[in-house]
Amino acid sequence: MEDSIMALDKDAIIEQIKGASILELNDLVKAIEDEFGVTAAAPVAAGAAAGDDAATKDSFDVELTDAGQQKVKVIKAVREITGLGLKDAKGVVDAAPSNVKEGVTEDEANDIKSKLEEVGAEVTVK
Repeated sequence: MEDSIMALDKDAIIEQIKGASILELNDLVKAIEDEFGVTAAAPVAAGAAAGDDAATKDSFDVELTDAGQQKVKVIKAVREITGLGLKDAKGVVDAAPSNVKEGVTEDEANDIKSKLEEVGAEVTVK
């Protein structure tokens, strides 16, 4: 009987997550990390430590490290790059360091990085 109650709660939580904005999901992840002392970072470091060469990597993440002094311009650039609405783009910028785009090619990652650096942001390609 206890399992059926948990299944209903799980389904309700999943439904709430489906309807959440990126900013709300980011806040949720941070709250879970803080509450349980864990991190949601993918275990990519283990592969790199095992000798994976960056030259063979075909998927990159672009992280906004710091928005810099021209935050409005950075928000506009994030909107252009991601297609997010104003509120969600602002949430990504406010949450820095945060990923702007994940799983992109090296060329696209470098293009995104240069667009964000043009408006004064600090960016890391991982």
